[in-house]
This record gives sequence, C-alpha cells and structure tokens, in this order.
Amino acid sequence: MKSNQNAALPGGFAIIALVVLANFVGCAKEQAKPQGKPVVPVSVASVEQRTMPIEVTAIGTVEPFSTVQVKTQVTGELTGVYFKEGDFVKKGQLIFTLDKRSIEADLKKAEGQLARDLASLANAKAQATRYQALFNQGIISKEQNDMQQTNADTFAAAVEADRAAVESEKVQLTYTLIYAPIDGRTGNLIVHQGNMVKANDTAALVVINKIEPVYVTFSVPENRLAEIKRYEGKGTLSVQANIAGDPKPSIGKLSFIDNEVDTATGTIKLKGEFANTDRRLWPGSFTDVSLTLAKEPNAIVMPTAAIQNGQQGQYVFVVKNDKTVEMRNIVVDRGNDKDTVVKSGVQAGETVVTDGQVRLVPGSKVNFNNKATSASEQPAAATQGSGS
Repeated sequence: MKSNQNAALPGGFAIIALVVLANFVGCAKEQAKPQGKPVVPVSVASVEQRTMPIEVTAIGTVEPFSTVQVKTQVTGELTGVYFKEGDFVKKGQLIFTLDKRSIEADLKKAEGQLARDLASLANAKAQATRYQALFNQGIISKEQNDMQQTNADTFAAAVEADRAAVESEKVQLTYTLIYAPIDGRTGNLIVHQGNMVKANDTAALVVINKIEPVYVTFSVPENRLAEIKRYEGKGTLSVQANIAGDPKPSIGKLSFIDNEVDTATGTIKLKGEFANTDRRLWPGSFTDVSLTLAKEPNAIVMPTAAIQNGQQGQYVFVVKNDKTVEMRNIVVDRGNDKDTVVKSGVQAGETVVTDGQVRLVPGSKVNFNNKATSASEQPAAATQGSGS
C-alpha cells in the first residue's frame, strides 16, 4: 500500500509544476504587453508678438532731493521747538527760537552809541562850518580850519561804524528765530529745548530731507553707456522704480549721468528724478530700477518661466496640435523675471510649457492645468530669471 502511494507522488508534482509554469508564462506575457506613455499635466502660455521696451535694469537707492543740517548762528539757550520729530515742515516755517535778551541789550547799546556819535557829528559839522567862514575872512590859520574839518570827518566815520554795529546786532537778533530753509521732513531732534547751543557748532539741531521730489541713484555697466547716451539724445528717458511689496511702480525721468566711470567697479552712476508726491519713495531704501531706452515693435515675447537651460543652450517645450511636446532651442535677446524677448526658435501663436517641464521628454503627451495665456498674463510670482 505504501509503495503505490509513493509511486503516484512524482506524477502529482509534475502536474502542479506545469500549472505554476503556465501561470508564470501568462503573467510574463501580461507584463510584456506595451504600456501607453503617461499624460503629463503642465501649465502653458502663448508666444506673442507685441511692442516691448528696451530696458536697462539695476538696483537703486532712494536719495533726498536736498538735505539741510539746521544749525544756529548765535550762541544762547534753545527756548522753543515748534515741530515734532518726523513732521513735514514748509520753507519759512518757524521751527526754533533762542534766548534773545543779551542780543537785544547789545542792540540798545549800539543804538545809544550811534545816537551819541550823531550828536557829536552835528556839533563837529557846525564847528567846521564856522571855522571855514573865519578862515575865509583870514581870521584863523589854515591849520586850525583843517583840524575842525578833520574832526567832523572823524565823527562821520564813527557814525558809519555805529550804524554797521546796529545792523549787525539786528541781524544777530534775527538769528534767534530759526525758520525751515526748505520744504521737507524733519529727522531726529538732536538738541532739545533748554540746552545751550553754540554758533556754528558741529552738531546740527535737526536734519531736514526734501523728499518731493527725490532722486533714485543706480549704477549700470560701462558697456551700456554709449547706448544710453545715444537714446538720451533723442529725448527724455523714462525711469521706473519698483518698490518691494507694492505692485504700482513710480515713474520718473533720467536727470543725471556721472562724468566718469568708477574704475573699481566698471560702472557709471545715473540718477532718476521722481516727483514722489505720494511719498512712496523713502530716502535710504532700495528699489528695482528700469531705465527705458526705446520701444521695439513686433517683438516675439514669451514668459520667462518657459525657458530651460541645457547642454546645448536654452530651450523650451513647444506643444504641438496633437498635445505632444517638442523640445526646441531658442536664442534669447533680452528679458526680465516676467517676460523674455526671443530672437529665434519660436513663432507668435505657438504654445509653450511654463510649468511641469521636469517630467517632459520630446514626444511626451500633455494635458493643460490652465488655458494658454499670453506672456503678459503670466503671474510674476511664478516666473524665474532667464539669465539674459
């Protein structure tokens, strides 16, 4: 009985093995069936043909139109401060007063001296007139007459000196009232009421910055100088200042080109003047500056986010009619964080991929996460620099 069971076992194992092998071959054939390429979700935009500015970009610094350090021209006690730190003041507005009592006393003294010398002068002139008459009659000598004339001239000179002294004291008295020399914003109050101040001291009482208008100073590479000067000769150049966190740019005009290149940096300094009536540009702050030289019509423009860098240079993925992509090399002319002007490689009306390129290869099938927008409609936050 045992021997018959053992004889049947090899045949059973053979059947089981055939079943397993058949299942394995079936799975292998199933896995060997060709799989379709996955569809890649992407964002796209349309290539445009439109007018684009020719710009020079830089980082600029806002500077006040003028800065005045307010100092005293007389020595005395600071008796009054008529503004708060940070206030905007108008030219001619009273901002400080100083103790004027000692100067008023000196003025009265000078006026008294003038009155005394005027009386002496009147007497000397009368004496000189009498002596002249006596000399003409031959009663007195020429020396006596000349002495009286000299005495009158001396008092006349003293009177002139006294008048100058009076005027000087009057001027000193006006210096006890300090008025704002310009329209502007006051800074930190350096000397407070009750302190003694000295004439023409090193420390200012306060600093006033004129911020309507303001300058934005920026530097550009010296190799752009000839181009800037060429376009400047055709008219006033526009300067745009973009403030961080503020979507609305400030618009000004190019007002200054330095007369020499900085040999240490190879750059040249320029200034843009801005009316700044809304006071959005603040002295000392940094801003992105765009100097517009001209407008180029019919430029081929695409979003900067579409541009990729490869071993053969810059390229983009162009979406064809069957929703597959084609990798195409491009030649970039210029660009910024948002838009790029292309010399060659794409045509107006074509669709390029702006997001999702990392999963693409030539021939990949795509579907759109968005509708095809123009370059100007692409959100700036989603773009990256083209390096041009």
